[in-house]
Amino acid sequence: MEMVKIFDTTLRDGEQSPGCSMDLDEKLRMARQLAKLGVDIIEAGFPVASKGDFAAVQGIAREIEGASIAGLSRATPKDIEVCWDAIREAQSPRIHTFIATSDLHLKYKLGKSRDQVLQDAIAAVKHAASMAPDVEFSAEDATRSDRTYLSEVVQAVIEAGAKTVNIPDTVGYTTPQEFFDLITHLKQKVPNIGQAVISVHCHNDLGLAVANSLAAIRAGARQVECTVNGIGERAGNAAMEEIVMTLKVRKELFQCDTRIHSEQIYHTSKLLTLITGVQVQPNKAVVGENAFAHESGIHQDGFLKNQLTYEIMTPESVGWTQSKLVLGKHSGRHAFRKRLEDLGHEVEEAEFERTFEAFKGLADKKKEIFDDDIEALLFQQRHQGKDRYVLKNYSVTSESDGSPKAEVTVEIDGTDQTDTEKGVGPVDASFKVLKKVTRFAGELSGFN
Repeated sequence: MEMVKIFDTTLRDGEQSPGCSMDLDEKLRMARQLAKLGVDIIEAGFPVASKGDFAAVQGIAREIEGASIAGLSRATPKDIEVCWDAIREAQSPRIHTFIATSDLHLKYKLGKSRDQVLQDAIAAVKHAASMAPDVEFSAEDATRSDRTYLSEVVQAVIEAGAKTVNIPDTVGYTTPQEFFDLITHLKQKVPNIGQAVISVHCHNDLGLAVANSLAAIRAGARQVECTVNGIGERAGNAAMEEIVMTLKVRKELFQCDTRIHSEQIYHTSKLLTLITGVQVQPNKAVVGENAFAHESGIHQDGFLKNQLTYEIMTPESVGWTQSKLVLGKHSGRHAFRKRLEDLGHEVEEAEFERTFEAFKGLADKKKEIFDDDIEALLFQQRHQGKDRYVLKNYSVTSESDGSPKAEVTVEIDGTDQTDTEKGVGPVDASFKVLKKVTRFAGELSGFN
């Protein structure tokens, strides 16, 4: 097994995602977790961008151990010097400098010739190498660059002292076969390519960031730049968790592994969500709420017989506690019977069939059936169709000089119970008093 370095840029490129900016304390919390996760390099930020970013990078460099700390800089002396000042106290500091190499960027963004950019790249790497023991160079928009010119730039920056050369798909333009061919081309045409680690940094504009990164690994790249939950500019970056688990699950294909402690993946994902407030889509691979959830009756039946029938990795391997059998309109008898057993109910066949039919009827009306729903269905079956909970009376008052108050009377198992609660608003007060009266154990996860 060859090792692939994980270069995490959640705190730099990831933070550029709209709504994902972090303050110093949040960046430090995230950096501590990334170190615990086992990433090889943490790109802590772009020091010259602002005083706040400089302070964050410097703080991370001073505190975090176990991972290299990188700062990003343009290919200019000032950027490089500010970057070095921010990271110099790290145990293992890295200057990451970049300049665009595509003709499109040269003409419209930089207004420079190919030779001018080549000289700028060489000068930047030499300047960075005169200060930092570890220098990485990125050829921005590499996948839209002329391959002969790109090869010339890569060879020159390695000669100048770059230990890592990054080939970014900056705008998510390439496809897996094209990217495989590009990395293969560089390995064949750049004489000194063996003196540096080939890195890749893929964006997800066409939804191919992870696929492109994996294609590059198969071609010989041994560092991948990625982010937790795939956050980043526009459509985001390659998702760290997807790359790591692909290499882990398909070792026989890639013959590569990482140093990531995969059981920390879910916790890392949740921490980022907590810090940024940006939720992960439910069907997101590895860390989405549905990643280890099964609703289809056919799937649930197979899963109950052997988890491998419908899961290629265990939930515990990425930090989940267990798989989840979601009860809904697609669920079958096996899953429903298993849930009844888990809740401690033994029912005769006739009662089971009646309750199952009632469950199916309810499942047609709501998206997911919870344990409390099942308890209520059982109550109905055992009490001639009576509802366990009946709302008898409800009132809510809001005043300008007092907290909103809600009062309810609920018949529970045939007995009226009345109570009141205050809240920050009438809806909050209503939730609180209903929860108090019914002793419902759930938590409000969102209110729109």
